[in-house]
Amino acid sequence: MNLIVGLGNPGEQYAGTRHNLGYQVVRELSRRLQTGKPVQKHRALLAVGEYQAKQVMLAQPLTFMNRSGPAVKEIMKNYHIKLSDTLIVFDDLDLPPGIIRLRRKGGSAGHRGIQSIIDALGTSDFPRLRIGIGKPPDYMEAADYVLQQIGQPDLDLFTGALERAVEAVLFFVSDGLEAAMNTYNQGLPPSD
Repeated sequence: MNLIVGLGNPGEQYAGTRHNLGYQVVRELSRRLQTGKPVQKHRALLAVGEYQAKQVMLAQPLTFMNRSGPAVKEIMKNYHIKLSDTLIVFDDLDLPPGIIRLRRKGGSAGHRGIQSIIDALGTSDFPRLRIGIGKPPDYMEAADYVLQQIGQPDLDLFTGALERAVEAVLFFVSDGLEAAMNTYNQGLPPSD
């Protein structure tokens, strides 16, 4: 079974913010895989679907971004899911808006949700999919920026990034991380 974890914050006030792009990817995957309504279990919303004869568990931790680790650890332990079969999806200030990047492992780069997972699992060796949100303007704190609603003109850019992220996750499930990295770590698609 693959575990796809979308990081974000629970609650309507956070829906549509940069920090909830991981949640949005999981919701779209749930729609595509027709998983039905998620259940609340192991400090997360969980849904199970199937893609190309492989079981896929979709998770949205309900512990808030900065405390995602314990929920991820609990899910992995209870369902006996290996690190290599897990993919964490999250927003990244260090990538330009619209760029997605898959990585085999790495540090947190200051992302508190990823740091919480590293702390809980005792390793940084887990696959992740980063969705670029860019740096905040000079006059804005990073915390305010990531919790800001995505508005025009960025909406189209993020919609495209989310679509590519969903496709990358499905490619990860069907063909593995290496193939997904080779296919999706190419930057922005050419404009029409």
